[in-house]
Amino acid sequence: QVQPVESGGGLVQTGGSLRLSCAASGRTFSTYAMGWFRQAPGKEREFVAAISWSGEMTYYAYSVRCRFTISRDNAKNTVYLQMNSLKPEDTAVYYCAAKRFVTTIPREYSYWGQGTQVTVSS
Repeated sequence: QVQPVESGGGLVQTGGSLRLSCAASGRTFSTYAMGWFRQAPGKEREFVAAISWSGEMTYYAYSVRCRFTISRDNAKNTVYLQMNSLKPEDTAVYYCAAKRFVTTIPREYSYWGQGTQVTVSS
């Protein structure tokens, strides 16, 4: 199993950038696909981006495509989410999660971090 811990959230203005980090414990980190999800108040948790265990396959929600980039460094047991051109609609708690075999469906992920708040002001 892995235990993700998110960091890097904060308050930025529209058009700004943030880089979220997710550090995960466990010697088997490199065997897990990793995903980023977000949840705004009153809304369902939604998929943002995911990356396969090898890093060869990446997936993005249409709403963030061309603005966000997911990457991972297995040597550091860390996955990143680079967020550029942020919009007020991106405001949410961002969660990192892990599972065997990559997917974009939140309920299929096995291990979740506590989340990090991202707020984009208009």
